[in-house]
Amino acid sequence: MKKFTTLAIVIGIVTSLSSCSNDDKPVNEDEVITTVTTTLTGGGQVVTLTSRDLDGDGPNAPVITVSGNLSANTSYMGSVSFLNETETPAENITTEIVDEGVDHQLFFQAPSALGTFTYNDTDANGKPIGIQFTLLTGNATSGNLLVTLRHEPNKSADGVATGDITNAGGSTDAAITYPVVVQ
Repeated sequence: MKKFTTLAIVIGIVTSLSSCSNDDKPVNEDEVITTVTTTLTGGGQVVTLTSRDLDGDGPNAPVITVSGNLSANTSYMGSVSFLNETETPAENITTEIVDEGVDHQLFFQAPSALGTFTYNDTDANGKPIGIQFTLLTGNATSGNLLVTLRHEPNKSADGVATGDITNAGGSTDAAITYPVVVQ
């Protein structure tokens, strides 16, 4: 019986050690994103949309600010930046998203009346990232703009390269809803 117990312990140790792998790949922990700023420049104006959530998944809702209204039928150059403001100084996550562009993509979802979005940047494989984009606004209207950052989306899936999140998969790193007015 003692041999059986010893053998069982040895098999358990060998099994647990062999199931751990060390493939020498660096582990990239999820980044903390507290602040997302979307900047739109066009029509002689700069409109800044910001979501700041300094307690992360804590009890406080994010603070959403929009600096002004957009002009109808106007082309805006857009950019999105990501910060971790739990650190001092604040850590700029945007650079990491661009550096790991093949693993990230931004999606812009809004009623078509608000406007249309076009990607202006690509990853190493020629697929969109979305840190830089163009927004062509529609006629006067209002609605919500949802900006979503996906980690490891399937960029080759149907519609994903043109901004359709439906088949993207992956996990959501950030999702912000901004109220937008086009006048």
